[in-house]
Amino acid sequence: MSHAKLIARRPVDSAAQAALEQAGTPPLLARLFAARHVASADELGDSLAALLPYQALTGCTAAAARLADAIHRQENILIIADYDADGATACTVAVKGLQAMGAKTDFFVPNRFEHGYGLTPELADIAHTRGAELIVTVDNGISSSEGVARARECGMDVIVTDHHVAGDRVPDCIIVNPNQKGCTFPSKNLAGVGVIFYVLTALRAKLRQRGYFSATRPEPNLAELLDLVALGTVADVVPLDRNNRILVSQGLKRMRAGKMCHGIHALFAAARRDPRKAQPFDMGFALGPRLNAAGRLDDMSVGIACLLADNLETAQSLAAELNSLNQARQEIEQGMLADILSSFPASLPPQQLTLCAYRDDFHQGVTGIVAGRLKERFYRPTFVFAPAGKGEIRGSGRSLPGLHLRDAVDMVSKRCPKLISRFGGHAMAAGLSMREDGLAEFERVLEQVVSELADEDLLSQTYLTDGSLDSSDLTLPVARELARPVWGQGFPPPSFTDEFSVLRQQRLGSDKQHLKAWLQKDGCEFEAMFWRCPQDLPEHIRMVYRPTVNEWRGNEELQLYAEYWEAV
Repeated sequence: MSHAKLIARRPVDSAAQAALEQAGTPPLLARLFAARHVASADELGDSLAALLPYQALTGCTAAAARLADAIHRQENILIIADYDADGATACTVAVKGLQAMGAKTDFFVPNRFEHGYGLTPELADIAHTRGAELIVTVDNGISSSEGVARARECGMDVIVTDHHVAGDRVPDCIIVNPNQKGCTFPSKNLAGVGVIFYVLTALRAKLRQRGYFSATRPEPNLAELLDLVALGTVADVVPLDRNNRILVSQGLKRMRAGKMCHGIHALFAAARRDPRKAQPFDMGFALGPRLNAAGRLDDMSVGIACLLADNLETAQSLAAELNSLNQARQEIEQGMLADILSSFPASLPPQQLTLCAYRDDFHQGVTGIVAGRLKERFYRPTFVFAPAGKGEIRGSGRSLPGLHLRDAVDMVSKRCPKLISRFGGHAMAAGLSMREDGLAEFERVLEQVVSELADEDLLSQTYLTDGSLDSSDLTLPVARELARPVWGQGFPPPSFTDEFSVLRQQRLGSDKQHLKAWLQKDGCEFEAMFWRCPQDLPEHIRMVYRPTVNEWRGNEELQLYAEYWEAV
């Protein structure tokens, strides 16, 4: 924790804070919500009735009409999914939702090592040989112009449902994507699973309008899919704006009440987490990575089969398989990381803005995770590449707040037209394929592009906190209250900054990597956990921390979780 970092306080909209307090929000929560652009208590409800209407999502009603026709004619619908957790949950939601409405559906997940990403012309041919009449993409397809054209040549229709940013060229078919040009849907942050959920709500309304449902064919309750929608939304790290918070909150409620699909139940058990206390953290750091491991190392069909399982026993054996894939993924990742770090200095020269790494024995499926670890360590936008065959390498990048990574790659590709064969992504993460011999050129041009796009604060790591917390609020009931709202990407969990005296009791954990210490503030004593902190603390520290509820042998106690500390 040596190099200096800045601790800043989030500005609070005092008018919003006052309005929230007047509406009965507890003062501390009112301050936290007002600092996160919540203007009124109405925005805090999680009723499904408050979701944005599907009619506002461009292409949604057109997609619903085409799907309703397909159900009426009993056409074969093939769902083409992406191979990450968002893609897997989106595929499961599509299959379950369409089948509940009487559709004939099957799914196909491209293998990242054989087929590449999205609906390619080769995949369109595979779909054709499988007898598909209508293809529905989930969490991909916005950049699949060639694949859609091929599908149509073969006499198939295509509906693209996606949330990735559209490039200059989009496929010639029905598109449902809040990030396509001209779509005025107020939430641009829907995950792929959120987009297909919206299409299903529109489809149900269309079938209702056509008098399709009856006593023998009842309307499905789509709320039963919200556990999957919540998992995909959190695992894909999309910003939790108000619409996404409603979806996630409703999904969490179902998990806590035990109303989740067998696959999610089995994933909780495999991760040794209690679904009755489900939090976004569990989905992002326990369930999501296990699902993602299948797409990274093997074939995402294992993950989808787990989520589709119609009994707990099948789900548990598939979750066990996902668990061991995840352990293998962690080992590969640690090996790659150690490999890179052995050839890097402990810190980078201040004038170097970006970081790229490549070895010919790297594993394609893990490059994104390793890029994320390096980004945290060196605090630079980072790309990690692995061989992709046919004279190409494929890389994944992770960015810092303030640098839109997909836009940066777009600029590199325009300056070096023969270098990059394909790319995609969003602000914080991007992926690309390029010529094997192009790494030095890519590094040089990326460095140049980032120096033009980034402001000088890009590399100064700032901890944005919610200011100081009174000792009287450092209690177990307050920690429980802080755990209730849905926090996550774009709606960050509360963290505070205060000065503490360190009492003499400090204990290193069994892994020699984390430290438990007892701190004092205003005459009150607190237990705190310091991760990746093998050294003793000085006598006085300033700390960025989160008050958490620590459960231990059936008891709950307050524990402060240190995110950063410095000597005072």
